[in-house]
Amino acid sequence: MGYVQEARENHVKKKVEEALRSKMKQKALKECDQYTSKYAQCASGRTFSVVWKCREQAKELNNCLHQ
Repeated sequence: MGYVQEARENHVKKKVEEALRSKMKQKALKECDQYTSKYAQCASGRTFSVVWKCREQAKELNNCLHQ
C-alpha cells in the first residue's frame, strides 16, 4: 500500500507542477509580447542567419522571459 500511495502523491505533485509551469509560461509570453514580436519580425524569412542577425532581439526576449 505504501508504494501505491507514494506513486499517487508523486503523480499529483507532477500534475500541479505542470499546471504551474504552464500558467507561468502563459504569463511570461503575455508580458514579453513586444519582445516576441520584435524577434519574430527579425526572424521572418531567415533560416540559419537568424542566429547572428537576431542575436540582440533574442537576448532581449530571453531576459524578459527569465524575469
